[in-house]
Amino acid sequence: MKHKPKLGQNFLVDDAARHAIVDALGDIGNRTVIEIGPGKGAITEILAKRCQHLIALELDRELAPALAFRFRNQSNVQIIEADILKTDLRELVSANETADVIGNLPYYITSDILLQLFAAGQSGILTQAVVMMQREVADRVSASPGVRDYGLLSATAQMNADVEHLFTLPPSAFSPPPEVYSTVLRLRFAPRFEELGVDPAGFDAFLKQIFAQKRKTLQNNLRAAGYTPQQMAAAWPPSIPAQARAESLALEPTAELYRALSATL
Repeated sequence: MKHKPKLGQNFLVDDAARHAIVDALGDIGNRTVIEIGPGKGAITEILAKRCQHLIALELDRELAPALAFRFRNQSNVQIIEADILKTDLRELVSANETADVIGNLPYYITSDILLQLFAAGQSGILTQAVVMMQREVADRVSASPGVRDYGLLSATAQMNADVEHLFTLPPSAFSPPPEVYSTVLRLRFAPRFEELGVDPAGFDAFLKQIFAQKRKTLQNNLRAAGYTPQQMAAAWPPSIPAQARAESLALEPTAELYRALSATL
C-alpha cells in the first residue's frame, strides 16, 4: 500500500515488533479489539486473524478506504474512517461486552487519546490497552512519585490503570523514521477512585491544581487554587511535609489530602 504520509504518520515496518505488540494483548480469540490508527495495516493484518471482532479507526481519507477494500472479505473486520478524539468508544462496544485497545498513538495527541481511554476505562467498557507512544511521554506515564518525570499525566494514568513498560523501538522500526524513540506500554484499566475514597471529577480537578506549577510546593499551588491558609492548616495530614511538592507524593497521601480539604469546604 503506497501512501505518502499527510498526517505526520510514521508507519511500523519492523515485523518482529508488530507481532510483539499484538502478542502483548494475550489471547484475543473471543475479544473485541479497537485499533487506533491502523495506517497501512501492519498490525491490523495480524489482529484480523486472531480476534473475534476488530474495529479499526483510521482518520486518513486515503488509507481508510484502502484498508476497507483490503479486508473486505473478512467479516470480523470493521474499518471506520473516524477521528479517535471525536469517537465515543462506548458506541463501538455492544452492551454487556468489553474491548481491548491497541495502537500507535500520534505523538501530538497522545495525552488527549490517553485521557479518552481512561474515561472509557472508568465506564467499564475497556479491559486493557497496548499502545505505542514517544518514549519521553511513556516515561512520564509510567514514572514513580519522587522522580523528575512524575507529574499530572503520571498521576492521572496510575489512578486509572496499572501501567507496564514493555519495550522501546528505534526510529529504524518505522517508515519514514521519526526523530524519536517509541515505547510500548500495556495499560490494564483498574480505576482506583472508589478504593481511595475520592470522586473522579473532583479528584481529577484537584490533581490539575496541585500540578499547576510543578516546581511550586503543594501549599503554594493550593493557595493559588483558592484554598486559604486556615483550610490547609486544618486539613493538612501529619504524614505530608509542609514543603512537599505534588511530584513527591504517592496517590494514597494525595487522596488523603484531597478528602481532608474537601471536608473543609
